[in-house]
Amino acid sequence: MSLSIIGFLTIVIIVALLISGRVSPLVAMVIPPIIAALIAGFSFNDLGEFFTSGLNSVMSVAVMFIFAIIFFGIMQDTGLFEPLINKMIALSRGNIIVVAVITVLIAVVAQLDGSGASTFLITIPALLPLYLRLRMNPYLLLLLIAGSAAVVNMVPWGGPLGRVASVLETDVTELWYPLIIIQVIGIVLMLILAVFLGFREKKRILKQYGTLEIAADDQVVGQGMITSEVDTSLQRPKLIWVNAIIAIVVIGILVAGILPAGLAFLLGVAIALPVNYRTPKEQMTRVQAHAPNALTMASIIISAGLFLGILNGTGMLVAIANDAVNILPAFLSSYLHIIIGVLGVPFDLLLSTDAYYFALFPVVEQIGLSFDIDSLSTGYAMIIGNIVGTFVSPLAPAVWLALGLSGLEMGKHLKYSFFWMWGLSIVLLFTAVALGIIAI
Repeated sequence: MSLSIIGFLTIVIIVALLISGRVSPLVAMVIPPIIAALIAGFSFNDLGEFFTSGLNSVMSVAVMFIFAIIFFGIMQDTGLFEPLINKMIALSRGNIIVVAVITVLIAVVAQLDGSGASTFLITIPALLPLYLRLRMNPYLLLLLIAGSAAVVNMVPWGGPLGRVASVLETDVTELWYPLIIIQVIGIVLMLILAVFLGFREKKRILKQYGTLEIAADDQVVGQGMITSEVDTSLQRPKLIWVNAIIAIVVIGILVAGILPAGLAFLLGVAIALPVNYRTPKEQMTRVQAHAPNALTMASIIISAGLFLGILNGTGMLVAIANDAVNILPAFLSSYLHIIIGVLGVPFDLLLSTDAYYFALFPVVEQIGLSFDIDSLSTGYAMIIGNIVGTFVSPLAPAVWLALGLSGLEMGKHLKYSFFWMWGLSIVLLFTAVALGIIAI
């Protein structure tokens, strides 16, 4: 069996396991790739090297996960977000549709720094309690943030454009200019989607609960499950401005890139604990309260590191990228860039960002040139077709961060968001064709 077939089957199995929810993500991302590597003829020594390589690539993300979740957990305990939630409810008057639209706008602004991780770190802790308070589906929150952030991620400093520019040896800013109109259209489409899904969510809440009203002291968990009241003994209303300054400084350091994200949140935890909880016992109790979630997500990230380490180390990702274009019928070759663009979001489930742009893109570009397809058209088709699906991919570490912060599951996120994101990417792709940005 070729590496591409083994790699493809491995990814399909992992995605199927994640969607089914029958095993934990840790199991899904450890057992199948190890078996695949052994079937492909690699040794246990090779597995050790793949694990080390994969671990090195995700360790900083895992550390950030641990301390980010603990930090925002402490901020939640102190009641930092309560006035914000209440203010947003007052401004939106509890209007589900308005909240959905606000989510898109906040995500657009937050993603301007080009970092998906910082976008999720800024938006989810602030907006998730509001969604839960209003009984809104938290997977809607994830969908709206993911789609909006992905559209904005076409900026030159976002990553994908830089990869394409390096392959084409062109100026990344020049590459970006024609995409600005696509970004504007994408944001408008996300706002329309927010309104549509907001109406749908409103109907669901009315059908399930018979009312849109909810008691102010209720805390909602998951999809509409009301539990006990918030533990007010942990809240520190007199320190709200102190905690707000701590949170703003930590996020500012994160966005500015002054310190590694993990260190920024570690410092935030180290400062927030003694400010809000005086005794060592109280401080460690807060850490222990949030440590299970933090360590669970860190273990999943490390598992994803093994998964990516094996796929990269064995050459499976490169093989998939090369074979994906070789099996295309000859009569479709002149439309290769459009076909690959249409399949861009599904490719997010098969290829890492680097594999997509550094392995698949050069092959598609060279084949396209032989059929007089301009390299820029190929680049734009692959960017627009793929980038919208960035934050629904199990191969994107920022997605796992979002899931960790929100307590949601990858499989359910895929089922809820995947086809909406794929549809959005196809609409944007053919809009670019209609505007002449992509030639056919």
